[in-house]
Amino acid sequence: MTGERAEDRKVFRITGTDRESFLQGLVSNDARRLAEGPIYAALLSPQGKYLADFLLIPQGDAVLLDVKDALAEALVRRLTMYRLRADVQITPTALHVQRGLGPAPADAVADPRHPALGWRLYSDDPGSDPVIDWDAIRVEHLIPETGAELVPDDSYILEVGFERLHGVDFRKGCYVGQEVTARMKHKTELRKGLARVAVEGAAAPGTPILSDGKEAGTLYTRAGDHALAYLRFDRAEGAMTAGDARVVWLRD
Repeated sequence: MTGERAEDRKVFRITGTDRESFLQGLVSNDARRLAEGPIYAALLSPQGKYLADFLLIPQGDAVLLDVKDALAEALVRRLTMYRLRADVQITPTALHVQRGLGPAPADAVADPRHPALGWRLYSDDPGSDPVIDWDAIRVEHLIPETGAELVPDDSYILEVGFERLHGVDFRKGCYVGQEVTARMKHKTELRKGLARVAVEGAAAPGTPILSDGKEAGTLYTRAGDHALAYLRFDRAEGAMTAGDARVVWLRD
């Protein structure tokens, strides 16, 4: 069975005896869970802002790093900066990312973010032409995407749903950006965040959402008459507008 190719991903291999402890001190999820299977995680700035998100996949004495191609160079450069004297090597691979829904081929792994995202396979074969509407799946299940809802040096991972997507662990101990993330979890109520909205009319991604003339958020990925939006919850009551479109927050 062949999956469809994910054309915008790069795969790196992390090796060395210190690879798990190295990742554990940097990423938002618990690297010890790699013993159980793939994990979803992010690298944050010291101020707690999102820099990159990625999948980590155990593979024998190595860990595969599956990341959006637009973020790959900056992510590897930053990880290398943190390496110091650790026995860790980060090398590019020629592997392709295939993905699909339904029965998975041998050696495929389940996407750890959400069951609706199906499976991924890391292969020398690039896979078939894309046919699945992944944006529609993401909108239906409130799943952010790098370069769309996830904005480097701007997004906070709790506001975009990382806890729900199994991308952050609050018991693992320290990592870069942990203090800000923990404070948002335990000491504050989120006033902004990712939400599903209904959209009636034409409105492009990036269009500001207004409520009574005040900015209430931004429209992002759209699939049919639903979309993902970043909202200020205190201004998201009732009908809003995005350009000439009518917008309503779907709270289900």
